Amino acid sequence: MALVPYEEGGGWAARQLHSPSATFHFASRTIRLKQDWRRLGVAAVVWDAAVVLCAYLEMEGIDLRDRSVIELGAGTGLLGIVVTLLGTKEPAGVRALYSTCCTGGVDCARVTITDRAAALELLESNVQANLPPELRPRAVVKELTWGKDLDNFPPGAFDLILGADIVYLEETFADLLETLEHLCSERTVILLSCRIRYERDLKFLKMLRERFSVSEVHYDSSKDVHIYKAQRGSRKDDF
Repeated sequence: MALVPYEEGGGWAARQLHSPSATFHFASRTIRLKQDWRRLGVAAVVWDAAVVLCAYLEMEGIDLRDRSVIELGAGTGLLGIVVTLLGTKEPAGVRALYSTCCTGGVDCARVTITDRAAALELLESNVQANLPPELRPRAVVKELTWGKDLDNFPPGAFDLILGADIVYLEETFADLLETLEHLCSERTVILLSCRIRYERDLKFLKMLRERFSVSEVHYDSSKDVHIYKAQRGSRKDDF
């Protein structure tokens, strides 16, 4: 995620962005996050796209257990934290392989939560503060600058790639696409949530469709946030 200021209107929404903390409830837990707009800009506040994607993963009952997941441009870490928590639970309607939910064992999701170097201190602090001790080893905070740190990540090693409101700077589009292609295998599912604010956002979706099979899987009209699923070729796999 680029560490630059971003204007998102005024009033209540602006006050939320500039608040030193934000509180959410997902996966039967209260999540309290530090924010620091003044020091880190967009990387240090929670955006609606992250909240909507968290809610989508929880409401859809997507089984994340024993999946390898990476989040790009994690910012405050809300999405990565929620995925780690959801990755311990049997979703409703899914037949359990074991009689109990995992508690840090091999059946839990393995989550890599990434951002640029300047954001990692706040990100690590939020992750450690909001995960129980037995789950902390399952969530690794790691530096990733799109297009530059790819040798530190095995190609095609992830089942699920997540990004929330990471599409807004046109100069990052090529590097982001390169990163997605590096991290993807034929089985990988990409979920990107975003608000379409500018013409350049549509340009990114066009570029994405030139490389992946893309479909819109959810739209939250109350927050004007879209969730897109992308996969290599014409695959339509679900979790």
